[in-house]
Amino acid sequence: MIPAQDITVAGERLVPCAERALWWPAQSTLLVADAHFGKGAAFRAHGIAVPSGTSDDTLERLRTLIERTCAQRLVFLGDFLHARQARRPALIDALCALRTPGADWVLVRGNHDLHAGIPPELGLTVVDEPWQQAPFMLCHHPDPQPGHYVLAGHVHPAIRIEAGGDRVRLPCFAFGPEVGLLPAFGSFTGHLTLTPAPGTRCFVGAADRVLEVPHSSTRRRSKA
Repeated sequence: MIPAQDITVAGERLVPCAERALWWPAQSTLLVADAHFGKGAAFRAHGIAVPSGTSDDTLERLRTLIERTCAQRLVFLGDFLHARQARRPALIDALCALRTPGADWVLVRGNHDLHAGIPPELGLTVVDEPWQQAPFMLCHHPDPQPGHYVLAGHVHPAIRIEAGGDRVRLPCFAFGPEVGLLPAFGSFTGHLTLTPAPGTRCFVGAADRVLEVPHSSTRRRSKA
């Protein structure tokens, strides 16, 4: 696999981050898709025994990114909270503690946001998709928008890699001709395994690096 520092999409420099977010330096904007904060708590509220602490990992990666980039704008590409049961005081307080003076937090509304609601304490600016931020359309659902390049989430993309008889499935960025997919940021999410089409560039995080995956390393058949 090939180490990658940044890529050019629609004439703009973008930096895929190993923490599964996308940095847009020219606009001091950090893009995060499908955080699904509080998913574990929502499951436990329904009597489903799942491990605790998954939101702690998600919060820590977000804190690291905010400190490293000093982003002036943080855009969540939908599915901020997993469900209404996720609106626990401890989680809301932890998110509020990540806010930095002068930074805007924007939520492009996703399907889970319609049911979970938006905690007013966070001061999120909420917009509907597609949200135009030239040259991009920022969306939750990865539907093409004529005349604009789409950056979106929703599908939780992953890629299966084979090397030397070993195989592994990893969350990935996937940049096609019209749509770029961000991996799910949340620690407790499922994934959809992609079979990259010709012309699609895929990137995975490995420790503190991002690597581009050549097509020869991916499986020809994929399973969700």
